[in-house]
Amino acid sequence: MIESRKDYLSYLERDRHALAQKRKKPRFLADEVWKFERLLRKLEYHTNCRKARLWKGGYLLLKFRFRRLSIRLGFDIPCNVFGPGLSIAHYGTIIVNGAARIGANCRIHAGVNIGTKAGHTFQAPKIGDNVYIGPGVKIFGPIQIASGIAIGANSVVNKSFKEPNISIAGVPAKKISDKGSEGLIHSHAGNPSSAEPR
Repeated sequence: MIESRKDYLSYLERDRHALAQKRKKPRFLADEVWKFERLLRKLEYHTNCRKARLWKGGYLLLKFRFRRLSIRLGFDIPCNVFGPGLSIAHYGTIIVNGAARIGANCRIHAGVNIGTKAGHTFQAPKIGDNVYIGPGVKIFGPIQIASGIAIGANSVVNKSFKEPNISIAGVPAKKISDKGSEGLIHSHAGNPSSAEPR
């Protein structure tokens, strides 16, 4: 979670690296996903650290800009869910419940839904670091996904996988390989936020 300006700048840099961006800032008429991630981090920073000092109108404008871009790209991603190094592969529907917790260096594709157990508001997944989430994946319930796991396209994950660095896939998901997410994500050279799911 972003708790200082130093954290905020670190998250921005790690997200940039995870998206394999060479330039320092997004292009004016391109890089919409990167712009979304930067707005997400700015909103997290102001929500967690500066809200009391920020002019209320400016804060509301920031929330409005974030919401408008979210709708345009098809993302429903709340603050303080993803660790640093978030890589959204491209725009398209992505829905993440605010009770979910996802570690550092997550690569996520379109069509993903990370939600709670049916009928419960806060029983959501806890996902470790360096996790690759393929297109169309559904993850739900109070489960844990260990670090370094690769989740295959269109999988439905409704139980915990605590063995790190494996591949899972299927409906319902099961282990299919001892090869994890290595090579599927751009991990940052710095230390990840944690080694196990939070």
